[in-house]
Amino acid sequence: MKKIALVKTNLFVCTVIILGFAVTSLISYHSNQGLFKQETENVSNLTAEGIYHKIESIFTKPVSISLTMANDSLLKQFLSEEAERKDEKEYIAILQNYLRTYKDKYGYDSAFLVSAETNRYYNFNGVDRVLFPDNPENEWYFSRLDSNQEYYLNIDNDEVATADNDITVFINCKIRDEQGKVMGVVGVGFRVNYIQSIFRDYEERYHIKAFLVDDDGTIEISTSQTGYEKTELFSDIGYAQLKEQVLEGKEEIHTFWYSGGGKKGYLVTQYIPALSWHLIVERDTTVEQKEIQQEICIGAFIVILVIILVLYTINKIIHRYNNEVVRLAIEKEKKHSGVFQLETEKIYENIYEVDLTHNRVASEATEQYFKSLGVPEDTPFDKALYIIAEKQIKEEYRKGYINTFSPKNILKAYEEGKESLCYDFMISNDGGQSYYWMRITARIFYWDEDKSVRMFVYRQNVDEEKKYAKQLMEKMELDSLTGLYNKAATQYHIQRALEEAPDRIYAFFIIDIDNFKQVNDNCGHAFGDLVISGFANILRRQFRSGDIVGRIGGDEFVAFITVPSREWATDKARSLIQELHHEFSDQSARWKTSASIGIAFAPEDGKIFDVLYQNSDKALYHAKEKGKDGFALFGDK
Repeated sequence: MKKIALVKTNLFVCTVIILGFAVTSLISYHSNQGLFKQETENVSNLTAEGIYHKIESIFTKPVSISLTMANDSLLKQFLSEEAERKDEKEYIAILQNYLRTYKDKYGYDSAFLVSAETNRYYNFNGVDRVLFPDNPENEWYFSRLDSNQEYYLNIDNDEVATADNDITVFINCKIRDEQGKVMGVVGVGFRVNYIQSIFRDYEERYHIKAFLVDDDGTIEISTSQTGYEKTELFSDIGYAQLKEQVLEGKEEIHTFWYSGGGKKGYLVTQYIPALSWHLIVERDTTVEQKEIQQEICIGAFIVILVIILVLYTINKIIHRYNNEVVRLAIEKEKKHSGVFQLETEKIYENIYEVDLTHNRVASEATEQYFKSLGVPEDTPFDKALYIIAEKQIKEEYRKGYINTFSPKNILKAYEEGKESLCYDFMISNDGGQSYYWMRITARIFYWDEDKSVRMFVYRQNVDEEKKYAKQLMEKMELDSLTGLYNKAATQYHIQRALEEAPDRIYAFFIIDIDNFKQVNDNCGHAFGDLVISGFANILRRQFRSGDIVGRIGGDEFVAFITVPSREWATDKARSLIQELHHEFSDQSARWKTSASIGIAFAPEDGKIFDVLYQNSDKALYHAKEKGKDGFALFGDK
């Protein structure tokens, strides 16, 4: 009887252990899978964002520099003279020095110019070669001449004699004359291994793979491949079924899990309009998934051993088994908790959590942060937003901050299927004495435990990024020779002033250097540049800091100012005529300048830039007819 009772007891205990293990394993598996997937998605999404902003910042500068070169009026003038001067050593040296200046100033590996007239390829060493249409190496040039793209990128070996055929990213910008005809292609290039090293760093730190691919699926840049090899990403069996999903959208971020070709993983794709490429960030979870399955199998094997031992020593084995279960549970908890936070804190300053469904904070760190800003305990989250905005955020950004991160807006975004929201604003930590730029990214997710919609809030200091972008934009607006606004910036600022204050009286001056062609013909273009630069300095000193002064042509300048009356503007024109009488000289030449001025008034003579420009140009023509070195108003007889 005792043996039967013992057998029954053992069977009962074994049954309980087996059932307990099965239920625990099932719950643990689903829980770990959920944590693993959430960790994978969050880290991959944040990494993709970091790479996207890094790529944008890397390419913004060379694209801007290439566009500046393409719109340089001096370069256009040199190209227009190529047919007559192409065999002159001095002419080739000028182009060579021009390209070398850009290369050395900005530290790029290549600076080049191709003439559409002669197909000559110039670089910082002079004339490198002549491009022919039947050479496949020149397809990057001839295949794009008739396209509508003002600039495009290509990855190729650098054929310049000193470049060792290194694989290079080239930014190619079209140069057009006043009729819109393509005069050539100009740009800069940098070695592709620079981008590859950035990708390699991200891959090593976050266990992801990153690719830049074009609309056909060809890999332009990855850690091991470039567009030079013409390798299609989707020829790999693991990616073959993903091509349509990856390349279908160009307006938003696409994220999805995939499985096929013996691989499992998570993909984040985002289109980069400035490059016409797709950024693909992949987290291959094949190994991790197999490890989880192996852990389950190992656990089952352990249970079998435990059951065998229980048949001999029930009390001892149960005790050991319980201890083992507790130990494993603690280890698993330690393994999965905190991983995501540690990874994201490498990128972001602080991470906070909010329960939007219940309108409250959802972590101790968030509560402590709110308290440090004077938010009373148990204050609803939407009320706390107003307190934080009042204490820290610059006034013009408060409304946008509150509207973006209010529970109502976040819940609406969640219902629309959005996974994140982002807002840039200026913030102060010293009571408004100084401000810096901050970016807040909110990740929205559903929390199963209490059926609530929540968000992680990531704070990132982007002050340096904003300052760099502002400096870059200011440089793009300036004429490289004179430091005044270039033609595009001049038109933009004048049009904006007319729209913001249409009732003010403005004077639109066109100022032209008299007989400037003779300066270039008699004294050379270098001396002509000296005259242009000096003339611009004199002109700048005659106007106020808020006036708009720009160079819109070779020797043609514009000034746009508010005036109290037509008589005041007339007096200003007389003063300008006198001040612009100046003698310029260097060791080789000397020249006395004078100027002719045409003036139109807004809104009387026009309410938009184009009309004012045309009317002041007519007045300028009238001034020149009268003998130059004078001025005329639009409408004068």
